[in-house]
Amino acid sequence: MSNEAILIVDDEKEITDLLEIYLKNENYLVRKFYNPLDALAYLENEPVSLAILDVMMPEMDGFTLCQKIRQKYLFPIIMLTAKIEDIDKIQGLTLGADDYIVKPFNPLEVVARVKTQLRRYKQYNANAVDTDAESTEYDEKGLYICPASHKCTLNGEVLPLTPFEFNILWYLCKNHGRVVSAEELFETVWGEKFFESNNNTVMAHIARIREKMKEPPRKPKYIKTVWGVGYTIE
Repeated sequence: MSNEAILIVDDEKEITDLLEIYLKNENYLVRKFYNPLDALAYLENEPVSLAILDVMMPEMDGFTLCQKIRQKYLFPIIMLTAKIEDIDKIQGLTLGADDYIVKPFNPLEVVARVKTQLRRYKQYNANAVDTDAESTEYDEKGLYICPASHKCTLNGEVLPLTPFEFNILWYLCKNHGRVVSAEELFETVWGEKFFESNNNTVMAHIARIREKMKEPPRKPKYIKTVWGVGYTIE
């Protein structure tokens, strides 16, 4: 039996029951809740490996729940939404979600996405940026980040970063004053060989970090682009 627990939060019992059947068939532990507040209370005392959150719920919408989870936890989050508008997808990813699935869905697709996110998360932990005694945290200009506690705040407010976003920001902070290329960032954070197409992946993650930091696109205060070279935090 797998010790990986999957949290499902959806007020539609039929959906949670369906997902439970398919996930248990893959030997996952399933913890399902119909109320977001009950799910948050559960997380205070029990670990989970991944969460599946419905967007449209009466007590608290999935985006708000996602944001609250990201204030404390780094495990992958998959959003379920009945809407296909890009703004909903973008908002979910900005608040810290790792993936989204549009209803109606094939349960087998959900299982496949769960496996993919868990594999990426394990890879992230395996390739996490090493820290050393001389640089265990960064605290400059209102930005604070500490890999030991996985805490990141901007002007005292928690930044809801995904694991890859956290690792990118920490690597840039650790190397502040030096320009880091997209190739170096990708191979360090993802632990894979860099190809030209991976540049878009790095750019997308940098853009989401800046958005969460409310950085002005043309004159960012923190992460600056050195065109043709890479990124730096001065």
